[in-house]
Amino acid sequence: MLKGKSFWLTALLMLVLSMFLVACSGDDEATDDGGTDTGSDSEQSDTEGEGDDDASSDLPEKPESLKVWVNDEEQQLDAYDEIFARFTDEYGIEVEVTPYSMLDQLDGIGLDGPSGQGPDLFFQPHDRMGDIHLQGVAAELEFTEEQQAQLSGYNQEAFNAFNYEGIQYGIPAVVETYALFYNKALVPEPPKTMDDLMTIARDLTDASNDEYGFMMNALDFYFTYPFLTGDGGYIFAQDDNGNYDPSDIGLNNEGAVAGAETIQSWFEEGLIPQGADLDVINGLFMDGKVGMVVNGPWAIPDYQGALGDDLGIAILPEVNGEVLNSFSGNKGWLVSYYTENQHWATELALFATNADSSATYFEVAGELPGHTEVEIDNELMAAIFDQTQYAHPMPNIPEMSKVWEPIADALTFISQGEDPQEVLDEAVELLKEDIALMQQ
Repeated sequence: MLKGKSFWLTALLMLVLSMFLVACSGDDEATDDGGTDTGSDSEQSDTEGEGDDDASSDLPEKPESLKVWVNDEEQQLDAYDEIFARFTDEYGIEVEVTPYSMLDQLDGIGLDGPSGQGPDLFFQPHDRMGDIHLQGVAAELEFTEEQQAQLSGYNQEAFNAFNYEGIQYGIPAVVETYALFYNKALVPEPPKTMDDLMTIARDLTDASNDEYGFMMNALDFYFTYPFLTGDGGYIFAQDDNGNYDPSDIGLNNEGAVAGAETIQSWFEEGLIPQGADLDVINGLFMDGKVGMVVNGPWAIPDYQGALGDDLGIAILPEVNGEVLNSFSGNKGWLVSYYTENQHWATELALFATNADSSATYFEVAGELPGHTEVEIDNELMAAIFDQTQYAHPMPNIPEMSKVWEPIADALTFISQGEDPQEVLDEAVELLKEDIALMQQ
């Protein structure tokens, strides 16, 4: 009896199951035949929406505001007020600006950062990267794929200036360097090569009338760097990743000595008089008595006021087919180590230095940008902007602070006729001793 009931129960279950399968098959066929069932499409749409939500959810939640320390100079503040307002319009994040001297910011972050009172973003010159690294006040920048794609637009030397021991700490906002200024009334076309420059210098020099073809502050290593390094000299060797080796100094190698001999020849031939400091050089150039000088954008207002349309600026001349590399100083944005909004602070740094923002910054603040995709419509500044493409950042390691004095002394002795090789050998030996003491 139980066996019979089991048979009929099994049969009944099989019948119900078969009817269920037929019904499901009918639904599928109706959909395939263009029926009104849109469940499959809705399901796909829901899935796509979830994917978009997942992509956006990878980013941290937006903060209501970001705190920024801007260097306390009026023109810079005006420029960033305009730029940050656009950021707020685009991202919906308020930017709280505090004017704060960039030279005092590191001390301030050390005090305010741990308590949460410091900035999310702060502004620094690149040559303080060694101190910033040692103090641990800046965050290592981490970029999303979208952010990474933006990095190719920056001057790569300036970008790398904010890298220390393989860690990227900052985004360049400003690049500053020098170039060749010339008086078009005396030098209609700027020299292309160093040989051309020397020819013009000799042709125009008449020391008895205080007339010179070329002058520069040749005792200042900041300005003479291109000439000491243009033929193979260097300050510190760099590895393939751009890291400096302060134990490998190239300021007394064959190329540096050749550059020092060129500098010495300027004094020996009377092309540059002994004792010609920057005040003397500027005065003679503005009086129309010098054809060419090396200087930076800070000199443009005075020079232009004196020479008017006769003032021209060009990139530095070539040696061995290569444009001489000037020194550059770079300023940029760094994300605080203490911020809880690293992604959005990085986004703000990129926004503040992109091509559009950089154009605004140059227009308002007058400083050349670290972004290369900016059109500089001022002819004089455009020439210096061209030179920034050939500029080398001053080494950003602490050991660089020990270079200036011994090399300045060496340049003085070289200008007075002492043997360049011997003088540079002694300077490098002193430099190595100073660095060794520093590293103890």
